Amino acid sequence: MIDPNLASAIAADTGAGPGDAVVEIGAGLGALTIALAERGAERVLAIEFDRALVPALRSVVADHPGIEVLPADATKVDWGAVLDDGPWIGCGNLPYNVGTAIVLSLLERAPMVRRLVVMVQREVAERLVAAPGDPEGFGPTSLRVAYRADATIVRAVPASVFWPRPSVASSVVRFERLGRPPVHVDEAVLWRVVDEAFAQRRKTMRAALRRLGVDDPDPALAHAGVDPSARPQELDLSSFARIAEAVPA
Repeated sequence: MIDPNLASAIAADTGAGPGDAVVEIGAGLGALTIALAERGAERVLAIEFDRALVPALRSVVADHPGIEVLPADATKVDWGAVLDDGPWIGCGNLPYNVGTAIVLSLLERAPMVRRLVVMVQREVAERLVAAPGDPEGFGPTSLRVAYRADATIVRAVPASVFWPRPSVASSVVRFERLGRPPVHVDEAVLWRVVDEAFAQRRKTMRAALRRLGVDDPDPALAHAGVDPSARPQELDLSSFARIAEAVPA
């Protein structure tokens, strides 16, 4: 990221200010790190995977005692071990190939992170916030996000703000963690239903339930208020939760 105005804008998107603790993923050379500190964040934990960048990053942030640099792979971090009970704000410019995995890891394993603001590839952002009826973007990732957070795309980011310039555009997405999931169902069963349904997304929910061992799926789907001929991309989280109640654990 070579545009300092964008770094300041993303820092503002996080809402971080005096007294806040922020964990930044993919700190790079510290443009966003410094912007967060300048907003008054009391503590910034800057995680950077590329060991070649760490010395330069430490030099850039040396005048900010509230910034701590942690050389680590964010896809493998034990969040409970590196973050206290919080609350924390998470942010970062996430690598295109692991952006989704990092977002889901933070949502599922880092409950102390109450808000997350990340820049990801535009297509990834669209999947993270997609709603039922989107034939391409909506899927298991969208549902996993909706189970734990409200997600919104807050800004588009052109490729020109990066060096070297990528071949794709990016978007900034903000996640506000929910106090509790919006559905009450066995989570393991819920994701088993979701994953099986989307494994053959052109097939009907009747076929998905048969693959899950429900011998007579039509009454179960009718009880859940779901048309047996519906396809998974047409159904919201509540519908999947009702279906999960009819599936053997």
